[in-house]
Amino acid sequence: MNKSQIINQTIQFVKETLQGAEGGHDWFHIERVWKNAKLIAKNENIDLFIVELGALLHDIADAKFYNGDESIGPKKARVFLKSLRVDKNVIEHIVNIINHISYKNSLDSSIEKFHSKELDVIQDADRLDAIGAIGIARAFNYGGFKNRELYNPKIKPNLSLSKEAYKKSNTPTINHFYEKLLLLKDKMNTKTGKQIAANRHQFMEQYLKQFYSEWEGSK
Repeated sequence: MNKSQIINQTIQFVKETLQGAEGGHDWFHIERVWKNAKLIAKNENIDLFIVELGALLHDIADAKFYNGDESIGPKKARVFLKSLRVDKNVIEHIVNIINHISYKNSLDSSIEKFHSKELDVIQDADRLDAIGAIGIARAFNYGGFKNRELYNPKIKPNLSLSKEAYKKSNTPTINHFYEKLLLLKDKMNTKTGKQIAANRHQFMEQYLKQFYSEWEGSK
């Protein structure tokens, strides 16, 4: 099976696996991250095959939908890639990407660090989908899925969340902007990622101004 066939098989696997998934973590999220990754990769010296596979499989079993179990996604990806007889070094690289891509893992200094340029690209692509117009839509979609308040002026954002506190948080969706989304611009790895993030970040800031003015009935 050549690389193109493996990519196509992976697309079908992801579509089938994520059928019926929550709207912010469904196939369309994966597709957007995949497209973002390919765009960013044009300006980076990377292995495009690993970038594409990593982007397609990065959220194959998001821990937040599996009672916080972070081992399921890497296991699913490994079993699937082995079934296609993908080179074991490629599989290990993909598994490492899945294990380290999440924002919440950056909050835990005890996690053994892994780095590759391919991870940089996919991480930027994933973070881009968490900000801007799409990021706002995803945040409120997930907040609705979890029956969270839109906003509560009495509940202030926590800017020093640990990984465990972040995972257990059930605060209003607006708080999530300050606890994660507005922080992502300065955490981008690549030049292209930083450029795109700056524009999306500005859009979020404009959105919040409008949100507060409408909340207060002043505009």
